Amino acid sequence: MKKITLLACMWVLMLTSVFAQWKPAGDRIKTKWAEQINPQNVLPEYPRPIMERSDWKNLNGLWDYAIVDKGSVTPKSFDGQILVPFAVESSLSGVGKTVGKDKELIYQRTFDVPSNWGNKQVLLNFGAVDWKTEVWVNNIKVGSHTGGYTSFSFDITAALQAKNNVLTVRVWDPTDDSTQPIGKQTNRQQGIWYTSVTGIWQTVWLEPVNKIHIAALHTTPNIDIHRLSVKPCVAGATPSDLVQVDVYDGKSMVASGKSINGEEVSLDMPEDAKLWSPESPFLYDMKVTVRRDGKVVDEVSSYTAMRKYSIGKDENGIVRMELNNKPLFQYGPLDQGWWPDGLYTAPTDEALKYDIQKTKDFGFNMIRKHIKVEPARWYTYCDRLGMIVWQDMPSGDMNPNPKWMNHDYFTAVEKVRTPESESTYRKEWKEIMDCLYSYPCVGTWVPFNEAWGQFKTEEITQWTKSYDPSRLVNPASGGNFYHCGDILDLHNYPQPKMYLYDGSRATVLGEYGGIGWAIKDHVWKQDQNWGYVKFNSAKEVTDEYVKYAEMLYDMIARGFSAGVYTQTTDVEIEVNGLMTYDRKVIKMEEDRIRSINQKICHSLDK
Repeated sequence: MKKITLLACMWVLMLTSVFAQWKPAGDRIKTKWAEQINPQNVLPEYPRPIMERSDWKNLNGLWDYAIVDKGSVTPKSFDGQILVPFAVESSLSGVGKTVGKDKELIYQRTFDVPSNWGNKQVLLNFGAVDWKTEVWVNNIKVGSHTGGYTSFSFDITAALQAKNNVLTVRVWDPTDDSTQPIGKQTNRQQGIWYTSVTGIWQTVWLEPVNKIHIAALHTTPNIDIHRLSVKPCVAGATPSDLVQVDVYDGKSMVASGKSINGEEVSLDMPEDAKLWSPESPFLYDMKVTVRRDGKVVDEVSSYTAMRKYSIGKDENGIVRMELNNKPLFQYGPLDQGWWPDGLYTAPTDEALKYDIQKTKDFGFNMIRKHIKVEPARWYTYCDRLGMIVWQDMPSGDMNPNPKWMNHDYFTAVEKVRTPESESTYRKEWKEIMDCLYSYPCVGTWVPFNEAWGQFKTEEITQWTKSYDPSRLVNPASGGNFYHCGDILDLHNYPQPKMYLYDGSRATVLGEYGGIGWAIKDHVWKQDQNWGYVKFNSAKEVTDEYVKYAEMLYDMIARGFSAGVYTQTTDVEIEVNGLMTYDRKVIKMEEDRIRSINQKICHSLDK
């Protein structure tokens, strides 16, 4: 008993030592989940459920860090420790410092590779790092990547040693002092522009694989012909390697298919296959196996859904957004995906799921993910809970457009980007689409928002549609309109308004609302808070919300096919959320907004 007590005391002392090295930076408001963070077990969940392996090692936790002059050598001593994967500017990083275009952020830690990985290739995976990343293992450069929103990996096998491997990551991120996609990040926070996010902001992990292994999956359902197509990307493959895909409903296999030479696997699904929808978000489990000479060399677990996004005319000739060949009014909040303590990164997996679950509880059936991309688990939760997602491209290379700002929608001049800026946009947009392609919840791609950095609209829209014809394309949400894509998207604050209509595309209200209420002790700053209109109680805010929602409902018969309310939560000095920024207060009367939201979502039901 004394031995057990002594061990327990030693464990407590060790944990106390770890916590003494880390604490949240600053004195801003925080979510309840911030209190649950254990620096030794940060975001421990497997980060990529759409393609999961059972054997892996999480590298989240305390790393050494230093902020150095751009281009300078790695220092012999560091500034302190940073909690990965929280951006250096965030409170939960334990640092709370900015970096800027003239500096670089350097991370370093040691790691060991499990002994049973000895005959495997070892992949080093990053969920996302903003923006330019260079990586060394034991002073051997293993790779580099540009882009702030998608995952990437390096095969580090050749650089490994038996023990005490040293991992060094160098990041440069000029934020809005350059042209790369940044969304709402800025070095000069004000209004709708938020704190910058630099460096690692999603999980880092190691994964053992064979030389031949599955690198990616592209899954495309076709409910009209009862077929599921799975395109595997297999690293190290030879023409004779066999890929097998098995699809399950619970424990029962419902479809199976094979291919060789990297060809797409085509599976015949049951004619009565269960269709995915917000009301019934059914997911099929999927197992993908690679065999060489009859031996299994790699296997991943995945999932998929049978569903279809399209547009079509109703009995009155109005073009409607459709799900599974039936009109569905898509209605949801503008979701920025920011956190007062973690900025781009939710404090815990429970927190990541919370916003989606509350959106479902509020009676919405869609989320517009606003000029940000989320970690893979966020999209999996949308798949499981039944939330359609409009996915924005994070904007960048922005400048004010006076004609657009004056609502001269059809004569505004597009931005002329440099070849480098244009190339960066195209590269990152393609990577985002590739990363999110197989998630059933993603229903609409949004390349541009409010003319921010908007260029070659018709060309980008056409490319987006041809690259992924299985989804809708909203070419320019609320901005500089061109007759292309599937959707005409209007913005109007605070109340709904239909000032344009398109008889050949779906007409939607892509933003409206912005009803504000600053609640003491739950705001980012005590002053300077704003909303498009402001009230002082849950009843007043709810009354205004219901008034606007009834106006929107009346406009559905006139042609609106979707609506987006601003917004899910308060963000920094914006106080127009359904919830406070710290998620501790729901600012409206939930039963009333659920009732009117459900009325809107089911407005096209027959």
